[in-house]
Amino acid sequence: MRTLLDKLGAILRRDLLTAIRHRTGFAITALGLLTQLAAFYFLSRAIGSGFRPGGVEYFPFLLVGTGVYTFFVMSTQAFLSTVQEAQQTGTMEVLMTTSTPPAELVVLSSISAFAGNLASFALYLFAGVALFRAPIHVNLTSCVVVVAFCVTIAMALGIAAATIQVTFQKGSVVVWLLSSGVWFLSGTMFPISSLPHPLSVLAQLIPITHAVEGMRMAMLQGESIFAMGPTLGALAGFSFGLLPLALWGLSFSLRRARQNGTLSFY
Repeated sequence: MRTLLDKLGAILRRDLLTAIRHRTGFAITALGLLTQLAAFYFLSRAIGSGFRPGGVEYFPFLLVGTGVYTFFVMSTQAFLSTVQEAQQTGTMEVLMTTSTPPAELVVLSSISAFAGNLASFALYLFAGVALFRAPIHVNLTSCVVVVAFCVTIAMALGIAAATIQVTFQKGSVVVWLLSSGVWFLSGTMFPISSLPHPLSVLAQLIPITHAVEGMRMAMLQGESIFAMGPTLGALAGFSFGLLPLALWGLSFSLRRARQNGTLSFY
């Protein structure tokens, strides 16, 4: 465990120093977040106060939904980009010869970008509350539990994208699915209860749906973990089911690609 923490610390220090040297990126990211928040704020004002999905105002409804959804998309992209960069620079095969298990190496290499996305998510929510006065009723314990499950599921999706990239060189398909169809079904911008029944049933099979719902319940309604039992149960099921499966799939795909000499294919 200590060795793993040492490796993680070294990677985080390296990527932090790299990020500090490129401070312009922070300003661009912050500007993008503010622009997106302003757009959603004025959209909610244009729709009016009469639309209260789930009994909450539309702007905080959008704030939480788009924040959670963007976190999942960007975290998945972080894992995919790590593998693609290693393939394109020809370093994938070299990295696989180190003493660190291949799957662990991919996860460690992606962890800085993953942590950055989590920080951006927190900043996005904070800015929405502080600058645009989004009304919230936070239950801190519930928030922490939901965020923990969100992190676990996001890692599983990112690892799945990395696995598909190693195996088929098509990991971007996962990001495309998240960016195109999943947002429509996950209740990001409108409640899934407004969907036709077959689509609302399908939406329940998507982990992001429950992540968005859970975060709204914890942040906007102040629900306790006991009141959120069904939602937290669904998130726990996705977390404990997807992450081990994704890690196994990545380890298997890396071994096969190494045997077949296709590690650097992209």
